Amino acid sequence: MDVKILPLGTIQTNAFLLTKEGHAVLVDAPMGAHQVVKDILASDGLTLDALLLTHAHWDHTTDAYLFQRDRVPLYGHQADRDLFENPQIMSSFGLPGVPMEPVQIDVWLEDGEVVEFLGEKVEVRHVPGHCPGNILFYIDRHASCFSGDVIFAGGIGRYDLPGGDFSQLEQSIQTRVYTLPEDTEIFPGHGPVTSVRDERRRNPYVRPLD
Repeated sequence: MDVKILPLGTIQTNAFLLTKEGHAVLVDAPMGAHQVVKDILASDGLTLDALLLTHAHWDHTTDAYLFQRDRVPLYGHQADRDLFENPQIMSSFGLPGVPMEPVQIDVWLEDGEVVEFLGEKVEVRHVPGHCPGNILFYIDRHASCFSGDVIFAGGIGRYDLPGGDFSQLEQSIQTRVYTLPEDTEIFPGHGPVTSVRDERRRNPYVRPLD
């Protein structure tokens, strides 16, 4: 499985295009993702099977409606339903010129659920605290975790936005991120790739329980 990292949009939100044997899955859809991914699909002869949304904040979902128009199924967590369907709730936290179009999630994912994409088993972990519906996608066979905005390299997601809560975020990181195998690569919603090992040892905001 190949992972293309695509920092896009006004605040450089990471989208991740996972590809394997002629198929692709996209994690998050910041502004500009639709055209960039469309070009990659065409040049590499790929079919986009799904759009996995880690959460419903505008910088991760700006282009989601364009993929929905293309009949790409959208996956997300029920706790962010209001934000997916009424993105104007976050308009005061947006930026001028960035569209906020509603989307309908096709498949609601639950904590602990294991789904299959690209022939790989993908575990869903609910990690609220940055927002109610943040989820991460963990692929054990590739020691990879696509975490949205729960944790970054040396940082954590904001918890001062509507629905955010530091104690909840801390618990999510300690019990749902730090419990992954230490060699797991973390592909966060912003910034560089890190690892569970590095964050357990060096993240100054949340310390492991053990």
